[in-house]
Amino acid sequence: MVKKKTVYICQNCGAESSKWLGRCPYCNEWNTYVEETIQAEKKAAGFSEKPGDIQPLSSVSLEDEKRLSSHYSEVDRVLGGGMVPGSLVLVGGEPGIGKSTLALQMALKSRGVKVLYISGEESLKQLKLRSERLKADDNEIYLLNETSLERVLEQAKQFSPDLLIVDSIQTLFSESFDSAPGSVSQVRQSATRLLYFAKSTSIPVLVIGHINKEGSIAGPKVLEHIVDVVLQFEGDHNYVYRVLRALKNRFGSTSELGIFEMSQTGLEEVLNPSRHLVNQYHNDLSGIAIASTIDGIRPFLVEIQSLVSPASYGTPQRTSTGFDTRRLSMLLAVLEKRASLNMYNKDVFLNLAGGIKVEDPAIDLAIVSSILSSFVDKPVDMKTCFAGEVGLSGEIRAVTQIDKRVQEAEKLGYKRMFLSEYNSFQPGNTKISLEYVNTVGQLFSKLFKGSNE
Repeated sequence: MVKKKTVYICQNCGAESSKWLGRCPYCNEWNTYVEETIQAEKKAAGFSEKPGDIQPLSSVSLEDEKRLSSHYSEVDRVLGGGMVPGSLVLVGGEPGIGKSTLALQMALKSRGVKVLYISGEESLKQLKLRSERLKADDNEIYLLNETSLERVLEQAKQFSPDLLIVDSIQTLFSESFDSAPGSVSQVRQSATRLLYFAKSTSIPVLVIGHINKEGSIAGPKVLEHIVDVVLQFEGDHNYVYRVLRALKNRFGSTSELGIFEMSQTGLEEVLNPSRHLVNQYHNDLSGIAIASTIDGIRPFLVEIQSLVSPASYGTPQRTSTGFDTRRLSMLLAVLEKRASLNMYNKDVFLNLAGGIKVEDPAIDLAIVSSILSSFVDKPVDMKTCFAGEVGLSGEIRAVTQIDKRVQEAEKLGYKRMFLSEYNSFQPGNTKISLEYVNTVGQLFSKLFKGSNE
């Protein structure tokens, strides 16, 4: 007889307990323990390239390890050059953000590559309708509508594709467990078995996963430790831009990101995001400044929009979109203390154009400039951009990778750039004029000479 064991498992972190608990002692979440029946298996799950062979590192050859291209330069850059044979890649994101669309487009564009697409959420007819909307050739893509993990692995071994795509891991279930699909036990078992399949066959596997209300990958935290690469697909449903970034990458850097634009025919790559995020027509509008920012190792420019108006309804409002509101309050306090600006009775609204979110402190200087511009109602020259961090004492601090920021601004035709005096940057053949400032008061005087409060 096969033994069965009943345990209570936290659906948030995967912790196990022999009895029900109201609050998880590991993640401190309430009412997350669910009773699950686990059926023990005697079969040992594992993989080994050459059982019993111990090899020195110097004898391991990488000549035959060619990465599989996704035919999207944005995706390949985030992956570190493509998908490594035998790797397990997890793509997470909010519902409707475009995860399945991205996976299907990668499969449809993979010419000369035999792709097996496992769909547990959509029927084959629904996938066909979506492929026609994307206006792409079918190429060598094969579909399987299945949710049984054992059946999926059996079919994949017989078919032997060049790439296996699973949409999604929350729909798979193993017959070894009585729990429902998407539970901690099922997700953990499915991820482990798919990892063994990828390593033993050298077939890359792309898995789509859901996220929870906190924005992290749904399922046990161990899921992110099992896979080789974790990609997060982010974006705002009110905007067309999507950002793909690596949260974990065993084969490359986690500093890269890819930017896409959602259109009627699917996702399109944005090879030059600065031209999309910065408008070129507001030469006479106040409250607008251009920041040179870097996400990972990729520089781009972003438009900062500010509106400063008298507070007519009691407590002044401090509202920001795409930027930390607490940091905005700090910058306003610095302006009031160090630049003698009366901000205590002003409503301040801040927006980063394009619906993106930026955490780079180097945009502080552009935010302060846009607030100053709206405060005195005088525009900042449209050919001027900024890169600098603002400290609590009002000093302008140096930022990293300043050479990339300057080159990106010069490439887009900007004539002047404000930097910190503490940035050790050698202009070289740079044609852009560099203005160095060390305090917000000096910035105010250089931007708006002769302006009164």
